[in-house]
Amino acid sequence: MRDLPPSNPFDDDKLKEECGVFGVIGVADAANFVALGLHALQHRGQEAGGIVSFDADSGFNSARRFGYVRDNFTKASLMETLPGQLSIGHVRYSTAGSKGNTQIRDVQPFFGEFSMGGAAIAHNGNITNALALRKELIERGSIFQSSSDSECIIHLMARSLQQNIPERMKDALRRVEGAFSIVAMTRTKLIGVRDPLGVRPLVLGKVADGWALSSETCALDIIGAEFVREIEPGEMVVISAKHGVESFHPFERKKPRFCIFEHVYFSRPDSILGGRSVYETRVAIGVELAKEAPVDADLVCPVPDSGTPAAIGFSQQSGIPYAMGIIRNQYMGRTFIEPTEQIRNMGVRLKLNVNRALIKGKRVILVDDSVVRGTTSIKIKQMILDAGAAEVHFRIASPPTAWPCFYGVDTPERGKLLAANMTEDEMRDFIGVDSLKFISLDGLYRAAGEAKGRNPAQPQYCDACFSGEYPVAPSDMITKGFEVKAAE
Repeated sequence: MRDLPPSNPFDDDKLKEECGVFGVIGVADAANFVALGLHALQHRGQEAGGIVSFDADSGFNSARRFGYVRDNFTKASLMETLPGQLSIGHVRYSTAGSKGNTQIRDVQPFFGEFSMGGAAIAHNGNITNALALRKELIERGSIFQSSSDSECIIHLMARSLQQNIPERMKDALRRVEGAFSIVAMTRTKLIGVRDPLGVRPLVLGKVADGWALSSETCALDIIGAEFVREIEPGEMVVISAKHGVESFHPFERKKPRFCIFEHVYFSRPDSILGGRSVYETRVAIGVELAKEAPVDADLVCPVPDSGTPAAIGFSQQSGIPYAMGIIRNQYMGRTFIEPTEQIRNMGVRLKLNVNRALIKGKRVILVDDSVVRGTTSIKIKQMILDAGAAEVHFRIASPPTAWPCFYGVDTPERGKLLAANMTEDEMRDFIGVDSLKFISLDGLYRAAGEAKGRNPAQPQYCDACFSGEYPVAPSDMITKGFEVKAAE
Protein backbone atom coordinates (compact mmCIF):
# COMPACT_ATOMS: atom_id res chain seq x y z
CA MET A 1 0.00 0.00 0.00
CA ARG A 2 1.22 3.52 -0.72
CA ASP A 3 2.40 5.63 2.20
CA LEU A 4 -0.11 8.48 2.24
CA PRO A 5 0.00 11.71 4.20
CA PRO A 6 -2.72 11.87 6.82
CA SER A 7 -5.75 14.09 6.29
CA ASN A 8 -5.26 15.47 9.79
CA PRO A 9 -1.85 16.44 11.17
CA PHE A 10 -2.24 13.92 13.99
CA ASP A 11 -4.15 11.26 12.10
CA ASP A 12 -2.78 8.48 14.26
CA ASP A 13 -4.88 9.72 17.18
CA LYS A 14 -8.14 10.58 15.45
CA LEU A 15 -11.19 8.47 14.76
CA LYS A 16 -10.90 7.52 11.11
CA GLU A 17 -13.55 8.74 8.70
CA GLU A 18 -15.69 5.95 7.32
CA CYS A 19 -16.03 6.23 3.53
CA GLY A 20 -17.57 8.49 0.92
CA VAL A 21 -19.96 7.59 -1.91
CA PHE A 22 -21.02 9.56 -4.97
CA GLY A 23 -23.08 8.86 -8.10
CA VAL A 24 -24.33 10.73 -11.16
CA ILE A 25 -26.88 9.91 -13.89
CA GLY A 26 -27.96 11.81 -16.99
CA VAL A 27 -24.87 13.88 -17.80
CA ALA A 28 -22.18 13.34 -20.43
CA ASP A 29 -18.89 11.98 -19.06
CA ALA A 30 -20.52 11.19 -15.73
CA ALA A 31 -17.30 9.66 -14.36
CA ASN A 32 -15.63 13.09 -14.50
CA PHE A 33 -18.39 14.47 -12.26
CA VAL A 34 -17.92 11.50 -9.92
CA ALA A 35 -14.17 12.13 -9.72
CA LEU A 36 -14.82 15.74 -8.72
CA GLY A 37 -17.38 14.62 -6.13
CA LEU A 38 -14.98 12.07 -4.66
CA HIS A 39 -12.28 14.74 -4.46
CA ALA A 40 -14.64 16.80 -2.28
CA LEU A 41 -15.27 13.70 -0.13
CA GLN A 42 -11.58 12.82 0.23
CA HIS A 43 -11.69 13.61 3.96
CA ARG A 44 -13.93 10.56 4.42
CA GLY A 45 -11.31 8.12 3.13
CA GLN A 46 -7.76 8.42 1.85
CA GLU A 47 -6.60 4.83 1.36
CA ALA A 48 -8.09 4.18 -2.06
CA GLY A 49 -10.85 5.07 -4.49
CA GLY A 50 -12.82 3.52 -7.31
CA ILE A 51 -15.20 4.53 -10.09
CA VAL A 52 -17.57 2.42 -12.21
CA SER A 53 -19.39 3.75 -15.27
CA PHE A 54 -21.77 2.35 -17.88
CA ASP A 55 -21.82 3.09 -21.58
CA ALA A 56 -24.12 1.44 -24.11
CA ASP A 57 -21.24 0.64 -26.46
CA SER A 58 -18.63 -0.64 -24.01
CA GLY A 59 -20.82 -1.78 -21.09
CA PHE A 60 -19.59 -1.51 -17.50
CA ASN A 61 -16.11 -0.11 -16.99
CA SER A 62 -14.25 0.29 -13.71
CA ALA A 63 -11.03 1.69 -12.28
CA ARG A 64 -9.74 1.18 -8.74
CA ARG A 65 -6.62 2.80 -7.42
CA PHE A 66 -4.69 3.29 -4.19
CA GLY A 67 -4.11 6.85 -3.10
CA TYR A 68 -5.80 10.18 -3.51
CA VAL A 69 -8.40 11.03 -6.12
CA ARG A 70 -6.24 13.90 -7.39
CA ASP A 71 -3.35 11.54 -8.08
CA ASN A 72 -5.38 9.05 -10.10
CA PHE A 73 -8.73 10.22 -11.41
CA THR A 74 -7.54 13.48 -12.94
CA LYS A 75 -5.60 11.79 -15.74
CA ALA A 76 -7.29 11.99 -19.15
CA SER A 77 -5.89 8.59 -20.13
CA LEU A 78 -7.72 6.95 -17.23
CA MET A 79 -10.95 8.93 -17.41
CA GLU A 80 -11.32 8.09 -21.11
CA THR A 81 -11.73 4.44 -20.08
CA LEU A 82 -14.85 5.37 -18.04
CA PRO A 83 -17.36 6.65 -20.62
CA GLY A 84 -21.11 7.05 -20.23
CA GLN A 85 -23.87 9.09 -18.62
CA LEU A 86 -24.10 6.91 -15.50
CA SER A 87 -21.35 6.44 -12.92
CA ILE A 88 -20.74 5.83 -9.21
CA GLY A 89 -17.63 6.06 -7.04
CA HIS A 90 -16.23 5.42 -3.59
CA VAL A 91 -13.36 6.68 -1.42
CA ARG A 92 -12.24 4.23 1.20
CA TYR A 93 -10.89 4.04 4.66
CA SER A 94 -10.98 0.40 5.76
CA THR A 95 -13.54 -0.01 8.54
CA ALA A 96 -13.89 -3.74 7.91
CA GLY A 97 -11.67 -6.19 6.10
CA SER A 98 -7.91 -5.87 5.88
CA LYS A 99 -7.39 -2.67 7.87
CA GLY A 100 -4.07 -1.04 7.17
CA ASN A 101 -3.30 -3.72 4.57
CA THR A 102 -5.82 -2.90 1.88
CA GLN A 103 -5.77 -5.08 -1.22
CA ILE A 104 -7.00 -3.75 -4.54
CA ARG A 105 -9.78 -6.35 -4.45
CA ASP A 106 -11.15 -4.64 -1.31
CA VAL A 107 -11.58 -1.31 -3.09
CA GLN A 108 -15.15 -0.41 -4.02
CA PRO A 109 -17.44 -0.09 -5.94
CA PHE A 110 -18.09 -3.83 -6.11
CA PHE A 111 -19.61 -5.24 -9.30
CA GLY A 112 -21.83 -8.26 -9.90
CA GLU A 113 -23.28 -9.77 -13.06
CA PHE A 114 -26.83 -11.04 -12.56
CA SER A 115 -29.27 -12.79 -14.88
CA MET A 116 -31.01 -9.48 -15.61
CA GLY A 117 -27.77 -7.53 -16.05
CA GLY A 118 -24.90 -6.13 -14.05
CA ALA A 119 -24.92 -3.90 -10.98
CA ALA A 120 -22.26 -2.02 -9.03
CA ILE A 121 -22.51 -0.96 -5.39
CA ALA A 122 -20.63 1.49 -3.14
CA HIS A 123 -21.25 1.34 0.62
CA ASN A 124 -20.59 3.78 3.46
CA GLY A 125 -21.05 2.28 6.91
CA ASN A 126 -20.52 -1.11 8.50
CA ILE A 127 -22.54 -4.31 8.49
CA THR A 128 -22.59 -5.58 12.07
CA ASN A 129 -23.76 -9.11 11.19
CA ALA A 130 -21.34 -9.55 8.26
CA LEU A 131 -19.47 -12.50 9.83
CA ALA A 132 -22.66 -14.54 10.19
CA LEU A 133 -23.84 -13.59 6.69
CA ARG A 134 -20.46 -14.39 5.16
CA LYS A 135 -20.33 -17.80 6.85
CA GLU A 136 -23.85 -18.62 5.65
CA LEU A 137 -23.15 -17.47 2.09
CA ILE A 138 -19.86 -19.40 1.84
CA GLU A 139 -21.55 -22.55 3.11
CA ARG A 140 -24.12 -22.11 0.34
CA GLY A 141 -21.47 -21.82 -2.33
CA SER A 142 -20.69 -18.11 -2.61
CA ILE A 143 -17.09 -17.30 -3.52
CA PHE A 144 -15.89 -14.02 -1.98
CA GLN A 145 -13.29 -11.91 -3.78
CA SER A 146 -12.57 -9.44 -0.95
CA SER A 147 -12.39 -9.17 2.84
CA SER A 148 -14.95 -6.33 2.87
CA ASP A 149 -18.27 -6.65 4.68
CA SER A 150 -19.88 -4.76 1.78
CA GLU A 151 -19.42 -7.69 -0.60
CA CYS A 152 -22.08 -9.59 1.35
CA ILE A 153 -24.70 -7.34 -0.25
CA ILE A 154 -23.71 -8.41 -3.78
CA HIS A 155 -23.93 -12.11 -2.84
CA LEU A 156 -27.29 -11.64 -1.12
CA MET A 157 -28.56 -9.90 -4.24
CA ALA A 158 -27.34 -12.78 -6.40
CA ARG A 159 -29.32 -15.27 -4.32
CA SER A 160 -32.54 -13.25 -4.35
CA LEU A 161 -35.41 -14.57 -6.46
CA GLN A 162 -36.76 -11.10 -7.28
CA GLN A 163 -37.04 -10.18 -10.95
CA ASN A 164 -35.22 -6.84 -11.02
CA ILE A 165 -32.13 -5.42 -9.36
CA PRO A 166 -33.81 -2.79 -7.10
CA GLU A 167 -36.07 -5.51 -5.69
CA ARG A 168 -33.09 -7.80 -5.20
CA MET A 169 -31.32 -5.01 -3.35
CA LYS A 170 -34.31 -4.55 -1.05
CA ASP A 171 -34.24 -8.29 -0.37
CA ALA A 172 -30.53 -8.23 0.42
CA LEU A 173 -30.63 -5.17 2.67
CA ARG A 174 -33.46 -6.59 4.76
CA ARG A 175 -30.95 -9.26 5.87
CA VAL A 176 -28.32 -6.69 6.81
CA GLU A 177 -27.82 -5.17 10.27
CA GLY A 178 -25.82 -2.08 11.11
CA ALA A 179 -25.30 1.12 9.17
CA PHE A 180 -25.40 1.63 5.42
CA SER A 181 -25.70 4.50 3.02
CA ILE A 182 -25.44 3.00 -0.44
CA VAL A 183 -25.06 4.33 -3.96
CA ALA A 184 -25.55 1.68 -6.64
CA MET A 185 -26.11 1.48 -10.39
CA THR A 186 -27.51 -0.82 -13.03
CA ARG A 187 -27.32 -0.26 -16.80
CA THR A 188 -30.08 2.34 -16.64
CA LYS A 189 -30.65 3.28 -13.00
CA LEU A 190 -28.88 5.11 -10.18
CA ILE A 191 -29.96 3.83 -6.75
CA GLY A 192 -29.53 5.34 -3.30
CA VAL A 193 -30.44 3.69 0.03
CA ARG A 194 -30.10 4.58 3.72
CA ASP A 195 -30.51 2.18 6.61
CA PRO A 196 -33.67 2.54 8.74
CA LEU A 197 -31.82 4.47 11.47
CA GLY A 198 -30.15 6.82 8.97
CA VAL A 199 -26.81 6.53 10.78
CA ARG A 200 -24.74 7.69 7.80
CA PRO A 201 -25.59 10.66 5.54
CA LEU A 202 -26.82 10.56 1.92
CA VAL A 203 -28.19 13.47 -0.13
CA LEU A 204 -29.84 14.03 -3.50
CA GLY A 205 -28.86 16.78 -5.92
CA LYS A 206 -29.90 18.05 -9.36
CA VAL A 207 -27.13 18.62 -11.89
CA ALA A 208 -28.04 19.98 -15.35
CA ASP A 209 -30.49 17.44 -16.83
CA GLY A 210 -29.35 14.71 -14.48
CA TRP A 211 -29.19 13.76 -10.82
CA ALA A 212 -26.49 13.16 -8.23
CA LEU A 213 -26.27 11.21 -4.97
CA SER A 214 -23.60 12.07 -2.42
CA SER A 215 -22.46 11.42 1.14
CA GLU A 216 -22.34 15.19 1.75
CA THR A 217 -23.64 18.40 0.23
CA CYS A 218 -20.11 19.82 -0.19
CA ALA A 219 -19.56 17.35 -3.03
CA LEU A 220 -22.69 18.60 -4.80
CA ASP A 221 -21.27 22.12 -4.64
CA ILE A 222 -18.08 21.16 -6.46
CA ILE A 223 -20.00 19.95 -9.55
CA GLY A 224 -22.45 22.85 -9.48
CA ALA A 225 -25.37 20.64 -8.45
CA GLU A 226 -28.40 21.99 -6.59
CA PHE A 227 -29.09 20.33 -3.25
CA VAL A 228 -32.61 18.90 -3.40
CA ARG A 229 -33.02 16.96 -0.14
CA GLU A 230 -31.62 14.28 2.10
CA ILE A 231 -32.47 10.68 1.41
CA GLU A 232 -34.68 9.74 4.36
CA PRO A 233 -33.68 7.04 6.83
CA GLY A 234 -34.97 3.73 5.47
CA GLU A 235 -35.63 5.20 2.01
CA MET A 236 -34.58 3.85 -1.37
CA VAL A 237 -34.56 6.14 -4.40
CA VAL A 238 -34.36 4.71 -7.92
CA ILE A 239 -33.43 7.28 -10.56
CA SER A 240 -33.76 6.70 -14.31
CA ALA A 241 -34.13 8.76 -17.47
CA LYS A 242 -37.56 7.21 -18.03
CA HIS A 243 -39.13 7.64 -14.58
CA GLY A 244 -37.04 10.32 -12.87
CA VAL A 245 -36.71 9.93 -9.10
CA GLU A 246 -38.87 7.18 -7.58
CA SER A 247 -39.02 6.75 -3.81
CA PHE A 248 -39.62 3.53 -1.85
CA HIS A 249 -39.58 2.61 1.84
CA PRO A 250 -38.68 -1.10 1.93
CA PHE A 251 -37.86 -1.30 5.65
CA GLU A 252 -39.86 -1.09 8.85
CA ARG A 253 -39.86 2.54 9.98
CA LYS A 254 -37.78 3.36 13.05
CA LYS A 255 -36.89 6.46 15.01
CA PRO A 256 -33.81 7.91 13.23
CA ARG A 257 -30.43 7.83 15.00
CA PHE A 258 -28.06 9.87 12.83
CA CYS A 259 -24.41 9.77 13.91
CA ILE A 260 -23.79 12.85 16.06
CA PHE A 261 -20.02 12.61 15.44
CA GLU A 262 -20.71 13.66 11.83
CA HIS A 263 -21.51 17.09 13.34
CA VAL A 264 -18.42 17.06 15.55
CA TYR A 265 -15.71 15.89 13.16
CA PHE A 266 -16.43 13.64 10.18
CA SER A 267 -18.34 15.92 7.82
CA ARG A 268 -16.77 18.91 6.15
CA PRO A 269 -17.70 22.23 7.81
CA ASP A 270 -19.20 23.53 4.55
CA SER A 271 -21.73 20.68 4.40
CA ILE A 272 -25.37 20.77 5.52
CA LEU A 273 -26.66 17.98 7.79
CA GLY A 274 -30.30 17.70 8.77
CA GLY A 275 -30.90 21.22 7.51
CA ARG A 276 -28.12 22.58 9.72
CA SER A 277 -24.76 24.02 8.70
CA VAL A 278 -21.99 21.81 10.09
CA TYR A 279 -19.86 24.90 10.61
CA GLU A 280 -22.58 26.68 12.60
CA THR A 281 -23.16 23.57 14.73
CA ARG A 282 -19.45 23.42 15.55
CA VAL A 283 -19.41 27.09 16.49
CA ALA A 284 -22.44 26.39 18.72
CA ILE A 285 -20.51 23.53 20.33
CA GLY A 286 -17.80 26.04 21.26
CA VAL A 287 -20.42 28.38 22.72
CA GLU A 288 -21.86 25.58 24.88
CA LEU A 289 -18.37 24.54 25.94
CA ALA A 290 -17.56 28.08 27.09
CA LYS A 291 -20.77 28.15 29.13
CA GLU A 292 -20.13 24.77 30.72
CA ALA A 293 -16.38 25.02 31.33
CA PRO A 294 -15.19 28.63 31.55
CA VAL A 295 -11.58 29.38 32.43
CA ASP A 296 -9.63 32.58 32.96
CA ALA A 297 -7.07 32.82 30.14
CA ASP A 298 -5.48 35.13 27.57
CA LEU A 299 -6.00 33.29 24.26
CA VAL A 300 -8.33 30.73 22.67
CA CYS A 301 -6.43 28.67 20.08
CA PRO A 302 -7.77 25.88 17.87
CA VAL A 303 -5.97 22.64 17.16
CA PRO A 304 -6.04 22.88 13.35
CA ASP A 305 -8.13 22.28 11.48
CA SER A 306 -10.97 20.40 13.11
CA GLY A 307 -10.97 22.48 16.31
CA THR A 308 -11.27 25.83 14.54
CA PRO A 309 -15.07 26.46 14.47
CA ALA A 310 -15.50 25.37 18.11
CA ALA A 311 -12.62 27.65 19.13
CA ILE A 312 -14.33 30.56 17.39
CA GLY A 313 -17.54 29.83 19.31
CA PHE A 314 -15.66 29.52 22.60
CA SER A 315 -13.98 32.88 21.97
CA GLN A 316 -17.26 34.58 21.05
CA GLN A 317 -19.00 33.34 24.17
CA SER A 318 -16.12 33.88 26.63
CA GLY A 319 -14.84 37.18 25.25
CA ILE A 320 -11.30 35.79 25.28
CA PRO A 321 -9.43 36.67 22.06
CA TYR A 322 -9.22 34.02 19.35
CA ALA A 323 -5.73 33.45 17.90
CA MET A 324 -3.95 31.07 15.57
CA GLY A 325 -1.47 29.85 18.14
CA ILE A 326 -0.70 26.71 16.13
CA ILE A 327 0.06 26.91 12.41
CA ARG A 328 -0.45 23.93 10.14
CA ASN A 329 1.95 23.22 7.29
CA GLN A 330 -0.41 22.95 4.31
CA TYR A 331 2.33 21.53 2.06
CA MET A 332 3.57 18.67 4.18
CA GLY A 333 3.29 16.01 1.49
CA ARG A 334 4.34 12.49 2.32
CA THR A 335 6.07 11.72 5.58
CA PHE A 336 9.86 11.87 5.33
CA ILE A 337 11.95 8.79 5.98
CA GLU A 338 12.54 8.81 9.73
CA PRO A 339 15.59 6.63 10.44
CA THR A 340 16.31 7.65 14.03
CA GLU A 341 14.28 8.26 17.18
CA GLN A 342 15.56 11.84 17.30
CA ILE A 343 14.32 12.60 13.78
CA ARG A 344 11.08 10.69 14.40
CA ASN A 345 10.31 12.90 17.40
CA MET A 346 10.68 15.95 15.19
CA GLY A 347 7.98 14.61 12.87
CA VAL A 348 5.22 16.49 14.66
CA ARG A 349 6.86 19.80 13.74
CA LEU A 350 6.68 18.89 10.07
CA LYS A 351 2.92 19.07 10.47
CA LEU A 352 2.23 21.77 13.05
CA ASN A 353 4.28 24.59 14.50
CA VAL A 354 3.58 26.90 17.43
CA ASN A 355 3.37 30.65 16.86
CA ARG A 356 5.94 31.41 19.57
CA ALA A 357 5.65 35.20 19.56
CA LEU A 358 1.94 34.88 20.24
CA ILE A 359 2.08 32.10 22.84
CA LYS A 360 4.99 33.15 25.07
CA GLY A 361 3.88 34.08 28.57
CA LYS A 362 0.18 33.53 27.78
CA ARG A 363 -2.47 31.41 29.44
CA VAL A 364 -3.72 29.37 26.49
CA ILE A 365 -7.01 27.54 25.94
CA LEU A 366 -6.59 24.84 23.28
CA VAL A 367 -9.81 23.67 21.63
CA ASP A 368 -9.80 20.26 19.92
CA ASP A 369 -12.60 18.08 18.57
CA SER A 370 -11.85 14.91 20.56
CA VAL A 371 -9.42 12.91 22.68
CA VAL A 372 -8.96 9.29 21.62
CA ARG A 373 -5.72 7.79 22.98
CA GLY A 374 -4.41 11.07 24.33
CA THR A 375 -1.07 10.84 22.51
CA THR A 376 -1.91 13.83 20.30
CA SER A 377 -2.90 15.99 23.24
CA ILE A 378 0.38 15.27 25.04
CA LYS A 379 2.44 16.28 21.98
CA ILE A 380 0.51 19.49 21.45
CA LYS A 381 0.66 20.42 25.13
CA GLN A 382 4.42 19.98 25.13
CA MET A 383 4.83 22.13 22.02
CA ILE A 384 2.81 24.92 23.65
CA LEU A 385 4.83 24.73 26.87
CA ASP A 386 8.11 24.65 24.92
CA ALA A 387 6.99 27.90 23.27
CA GLY A 388 6.78 29.53 26.70
CA ALA A 389 3.07 29.35 27.54
CA ALA A 390 2.29 30.16 31.16
CA GLU A 391 -0.70 27.78 31.35
CA VAL A 392 -2.34 25.23 29.02
CA HIS A 393 -6.04 24.42 29.27
CA PHE A 394 -7.74 21.89 27.00
CA ARG A 395 -11.40 22.22 26.02
CA ILE A 396 -12.78 19.33 23.97
CA ALA A 397 -15.71 19.80 21.56
CA SER A 398 -17.14 16.32 22.19
CA PRO A 399 -17.85 14.21 25.27
CA PRO A 400 -15.24 11.63 26.32
CA THR A 401 -14.90 8.90 23.66
CA ALA A 402 -15.23 5.83 25.85
CA TRP A 403 -16.75 3.20 23.53
CA PRO A 404 -15.79 1.91 20.07
CA CYS A 405 -17.99 2.57 17.04
CA PHE A 406 -19.20 -0.43 15.04
CA TYR A 407 -21.17 1.48 12.41
CA GLY A 408 -18.47 2.45 9.95
CA VAL A 409 -15.81 4.27 11.97
CA ASP A 410 -12.44 2.74 12.74
CA THR A 411 -12.14 3.12 16.51
CA PRO A 412 -9.48 1.61 18.76
CA GLU A 413 -10.53 -1.23 21.05
CA ARG A 414 -12.11 0.04 24.24
CA GLY A 415 -9.00 -0.73 26.30
CA LYS A 416 -7.02 1.78 24.18
CA LEU A 417 -9.51 4.62 24.59
CA LEU A 418 -8.27 7.01 27.26
CA ALA A 419 -11.76 7.86 28.52
CA ALA A 420 -12.60 4.18 28.99
CA ASN A 421 -9.85 3.82 31.56
CA MET A 422 -9.56 7.21 33.29
CA THR A 423 -11.73 9.86 34.87
CA GLU A 424 -11.59 13.39 33.53
CA ASP A 425 -9.19 14.41 36.31
CA GLU A 426 -6.98 11.40 35.64
CA MET A 427 -6.89 12.29 31.94
CA ARG A 428 -5.90 15.87 32.86
CA ASP A 429 -2.99 14.58 34.92
CA PHE A 430 -2.00 12.04 32.26
CA ILE A 431 -1.87 14.70 29.55
CA GLY A 432 -0.22 17.13 31.97
CA VAL A 433 -2.33 20.26 31.50
CA ASP A 434 -3.66 22.83 33.96
CA SER A 435 -7.27 21.85 33.18
CA LEU A 436 -9.19 19.54 30.87
CA LYS A 437 -12.92 19.72 30.24
CA PHE A 438 -15.21 18.00 27.73
CA ILE A 439 -18.57 19.27 26.53
CA SER A 440 -21.42 17.34 28.16
CA LEU A 441 -23.61 15.03 26.10
CA ASP A 442 -26.58 17.34 26.74
CA GLY A 443 -24.48 20.32 25.69
CA LEU A 444 -23.54 18.60 22.45
CA TYR A 445 -27.21 17.85 21.74
CA ARG A 446 -28.17 21.46 22.43
CA ALA A 447 -25.49 22.64 19.99
CA ALA A 448 -26.89 20.21 17.41
CA GLY A 449 -30.33 21.79 17.68
CA GLU A 450 -31.98 19.81 20.48
CA ALA A 451 -32.95 22.63 22.88
CA LYS A 452 -33.83 20.24 25.72
CA GLY A 453 -30.68 18.20 25.30
CA ARG A 454 -30.53 14.42 25.00
CA ASN A 455 -33.67 12.37 25.53
CA PRO A 456 -32.31 9.41 27.53
CA ALA A 457 -35.43 7.33 26.90
CA GLN A 458 -35.14 7.74 23.13
CA PRO A 459 -31.90 9.46 22.06
CA GLN A 460 -32.25 11.62 18.96
CA TYR A 461 -28.80 10.64 17.61
CA CYS A 462 -26.48 7.66 17.63
CA ASP A 463 -23.97 8.59 20.34
CA ALA A 464 -22.70 5.10 21.18
CA CYS A 465 -19.05 6.21 21.15
CA PHE A 466 -19.87 8.49 24.10
CA SER A 467 -22.69 6.64 25.88
CA GLY A 468 -22.10 2.99 25.02
CA GLU A 469 -25.76 2.71 24.02
CA TYR A 470 -25.73 0.94 20.65
CA PRO A 471 -28.96 1.37 18.64
CA VAL A 472 -28.27 -1.95 16.86
CA ALA A 473 -26.52 -4.67 18.82
CA PRO A 474 -23.17 -5.25 17.02
CA SER A 475 -23.54 -9.03 16.81
CA ASP A 476 -20.18 -9.59 15.05
CA MET A 477 -18.33 -7.80 17.83
CA ILE A 478 -20.26 -9.61 20.55
CA THR A 479 -19.34 -12.91 18.88
CA LYS A 480 -15.68 -11.83 18.94
CA GLY A 481 -15.94 -11.06 22.66
CA PHE A 482 -15.78 -7.26 22.45
CA GLU A 483 -17.07 -5.36 25.45
CA VAL A 484 -20.33 -3.68 24.41
CA LYS A 485 -23.33 -2.20 26.15
CA ALA A 486 -26.33 -2.99 23.96
CA ALA A 487 -29.44 -0.83 23.89
CA GLU A 488 -32.23 -1.91 26.21
